[in-house]
Amino acid sequence: MAADSIVPDVVLAIHGGIGLDKKDMTPELAVKIRADLETSLKAGYAVIAKGGDSLDAVQAAIVVMEDSPLFNAGKGAVFTHDGRNELDASIMEGKTKRAGSVAGVTTIKNPILAARAVMERTKHVMLIGAAADGWAKSTGLEIVDPKYFWTEQRWNQLQEQLRKEKEHRDHGTVGAVALDQRQVLAAGTSTGGMSNKQYGRVGDSPIIGAGTYADNAACAISATGHGEYFIRHAVAHSIVDLMKYKGVPVNEAADEVIQRTLKPAGGEGGVVCLDHRGNFAASYNTDGMYRGYITRDGRVQTLLYEE
Repeated sequence: MAADSIVPDVVLAIHGGIGLDKKDMTPELAVKIRADLETSLKAGYAVIAKGGDSLDAVQAAIVVMEDSPLFNAGKGAVFTHDGRNELDASIMEGKTKRAGSVAGVTTIKNPILAARAVMERTKHVMLIGAAADGWAKSTGLEIVDPKYFWTEQRWNQLQEQLRKEKEHRDHGTVGAVALDQRQVLAAGTSTGGMSNKQYGRVGDSPIIGAGTYADNAACAISATGHGEYFIRHAVAHSIVDLMKYKGVPVNEAADEVIQRTLKPAGGEGGVVCLDHRGNFAASYNTDGMYRGYITRDGRVQTLLYEE
């Protein structure tokens, strides 16, 4: 349970979820996770380095993680109680506060692209369920058979939880925050939700102000963890408020909410935050959180636990 020291001159930061407890991590899996985190960072950095928008950088970074079976998003999404994969995602830009999200979609290969499309092609912020799937198809986004999301690891995880009849925390919600050369912030988050979830449950990842937020006057935030608590405490927006109205630095604001509000309430998880000056901070109250950042000069750092 820790908070990282503040890191200056960062242009992109990501997370791959709160992850496995350290005792369950193998050296082989750690290498694979770090490799995918680095690939994600480099994909987003390539956009920034060419003068591209922070939204494009966030999107590029998240697509890489959605396409990896190692994270609970896109290809690696967990199963619901009924044996389905239901995906959520959101994206937000910090200058205009434009935002878009989708929830409970089942056929969109990359939900973060659908969230971006909702933001740019509709008057709405969130679309849900089958209607969102159908709308995404009509806009030309890549649609896949739901079998695309089936992975043996996640299926076996569901069967074990069904035997115990309990929900299980997600092991890999993904997210990214970026600052482009125009000093515009953006944030995005994508997830498969909670394994063995029931009743059409939606967590914080597609909720603007809970799991995702961006404000050029403060910072960009992407969260991971037990979504109900992040919604109840409006975690992402609360961090921004501390910065905007009390002048609290990004690392202290993140700690205040994650360690001193969320944790006592019983909520586990963490955030990655990037402020409008390029200061990166991460805070989590779990054993670890898969995360990484890349600086303006291209220096890459990936972390899984307290390191």
